[in-house]
Amino acid sequence: MKPENIEIETEEIQLDQFLKWAGVLPSGGEVKALLAEGLIYRNGEKESARRRKLHDGDIVEITDMGAWRVCVRH
Repeated sequence: MKPENIEIETEEIQLDQFLKWAGVLPSGGEVKALLAEGLIYRNGEKESARRRKLHDGDIVEITDMGAWRVCVRH
């Protein structure tokens, strides 16, 4: 699955904030639930921390929902 590029204006962003910014999930509570179910991956590895710092080029994937790449606007 080819990730959709999502631009951010800072050097890093927390996972839960990124998914809300991208319009993928409406709340941090939903992020927490999907993490608990083991459905969120960062750069191909199962993620467990909703406040994990994401940086330029990181790819977040949610099983059966899609994939998104962090792109820092320069």
